[in-house]
Amino acid sequence: MTRRRKQLPLLENITIEQVAAEGKALAHVDDLVVFVQFAVPGDVVDIQITKKRHSYAEGRVVRYVKKSEVREEPRCAHFGICGGCKWQNLPYEKQLEAKQKQVFDQLTRIGKVELPEFHKILGSEKVFEYRNKLEFGCSNKRWLTPEEIAGSEELSQSERNAIGFHITGAFDKIYPIDKCWLMDDLHNEIRNFIYQYALDNDITFFDLKQQTGLLRSMMIRNSDTAEWMLLVQFHYEEAGDDAKAKALLQAVADKFPQITSLLYVDNQKCNDTFGDLPVEVFKGNDHIYEVMEDLKFKVGPKSFYQTNTEQAYRLYSVAREFAGLTGNELVYDLYTGTGTIANFVARKAKKVVGIEYVPEAIEDAKVNSQINGIDNTLFYAGDMKDILTDDFIAEHGRPDVIITDPPRAGMHPDVVNTILLAAPKKIVYVSCNPATQARDLALMDSAYKVEAVQPVDMFPHTPHVENVVLLSRRAE
Repeated sequence: MTRRRKQLPLLENITIEQVAAEGKALAHVDDLVVFVQFAVPGDVVDIQITKKRHSYAEGRVVRYVKKSEVREEPRCAHFGICGGCKWQNLPYEKQLEAKQKQVFDQLTRIGKVELPEFHKILGSEKVFEYRNKLEFGCSNKRWLTPEEIAGSEELSQSERNAIGFHITGAFDKIYPIDKCWLMDDLHNEIRNFIYQYALDNDITFFDLKQQTGLLRSMMIRNSDTAEWMLLVQFHYEEAGDDAKAKALLQAVADKFPQITSLLYVDNQKCNDTFGDLPVEVFKGNDHIYEVMEDLKFKVGPKSFYQTNTEQAYRLYSVAREFAGLTGNELVYDLYTGTGTIANFVARKAKKVVGIEYVPEAIEDAKVNSQINGIDNTLFYAGDMKDILTDDFIAEHGRPDVIITDPPRAGMHPDVVNTILLAAPKKIVYVSCNPATQARDLALMDSAYKVEAVQPVDMFPHTPHVENVVLLSRRAE
């Protein structure tokens, strides 16, 4: 006998009180905190509870009784479904307030360290078309609306094909995107052209579960030098697939001469990552360039580069200012990527040593030093906790300043310990996740004091925020 699932309640006429973490909003109902998506403070809504715990619940809005006066009409037709821009319905100044509060709350609640007064968050001048990189999946099983699922008409296979974004909670489903506002509109033209070409020429779309289908995914990048990169991932199965793939690429090259780097990959793996796969050049170069001040940066298909170019400059300017370099310092740049920060600060330092996990990115970092005439940098590839050791420091010297820009997971405890042993005068911690940053600050609190905090908004309409913290070594 199966247990009957308990019916979860419908809450009516609930006033949304404030913005919460991860792009959600919250309300209090008696002693229960209720979290919902796509609502803003001041909305009065009916909420269907979908998950209930002792002190909190999650739900979805099923009816707007009254919409808030601060609510803004989303520009994107895909808002509320694709999940990428959860705050398009919130005015930008309110987004910035929420992000500033998020940084303060996480550093206070998780870090529990003494904090100075925060600098006001640096907002993005562009709130649309600010990204320089987007990735899209291709699928023969697109996400269906509830109306389509309930409908009596069966969709043809061509109607099930899609290029777009992965649906949260359904890894093999792709939500088709007609127009995304996050990048220059040319990227929409490129993506929609490939989609239509594939339909017209019987090119199969990828099936993630079955691992079949030719057209798998694509990555589009552009730069402030007006260059465009397109990388298409294919999944070859039959003898004629290579010819089909190259015919598609040629059609793209003919249609879009703006693409200066047209690349492709044959990916036979179970996932879309291609860091360990060879990338083939179909036309043009294997890279594009970004410019920051008077510096040029080579960006390849596997390179990390901040996806908001203009805000990246402001972010790195803050890091350089916090470092307070005079020209006599030895600087370690941890998680250096393509050496953007390392080269950006090199002319104000005696020497900069950069460390990064991705070998291709390190090669780009070396090239970036060469093309900019910078001769006081050294770069090393490998796992941070394996490279940054006591022996490494003994060989290269004890750093005066460490700049660290780790991934969302923050720094490995071994890396934190090595930094503490290295005992630099200053640490500049650049983070894309204030929660893990706060955890790491707590680990360093006995030896380092937080001197300054500067949030920077890199991603308008999302809850993500970058944060730069300056730490100084405590007096012994």
